[in-house]
Amino acid sequence: MLKIEELVHAYIHAHCDFEKEIVLTNYFQADWEADILFIDAEGFSHEIEIKLSKSDFKNDFKKSYLNKDTGEKFLKHDKISCGDYMCNTFSFLLPMGMIEHTAIPGHCGIIEFYHNEDTWETEFYPIRSPKKVHEDSYWKLNDKDLFIRKMALNLLQRKMEIKGKQEELIFKNPFDIKKVK
Repeated sequence: MLKIEELVHAYIHAHCDFEKEIVLTNYFQADWEADILFIDAEGFSHEIEIKLSKSDFKNDFKKSYLNKDTGEKFLKHDKISCGDYMCNTFSFLLPMGMIEHTAIPGHCGIIEFYHNEDTWETEFYPIRSPKKVHEDSYWKLNDKDLFIRKMALNLLQRKMEIKGKQEELIFKNPFDIKKVK
């Protein structure tokens, strides 16, 4: 069975220009998480949400978030469709034929995939392009310098995790200490 990490790897290597785009996977920002996030040179951003089951797809429409300033709750896709969202566009990446296209809101792009378990090849089919929900650059909505510092910290954390798994460290991993607190 295809693991989500393998699907992400296949998709980004087939559809990304790493010299022109920032490509992040499992990117967290506050209460929001993107399976795949693209930011192009102009700051245009596209989130891709991967759904491998019908129940996971349906649960995406039940996700609610809390506005920290007003205390108001809102549903994720209501927020996306009205343009009050971090990304300019949003798409679902789904197994071929899993969901009827009419069940997917019009603002969402649809990308289907077929994975051949015999040849281990995965093909992607863009079904519907996402609608741009706002014109603001990702960098207008986010501090670019803070973003870069967070990426550097994430790289350092991952390096320490990998190093700690491969060899015994003679010093305490500062990231492990933070997790305990």
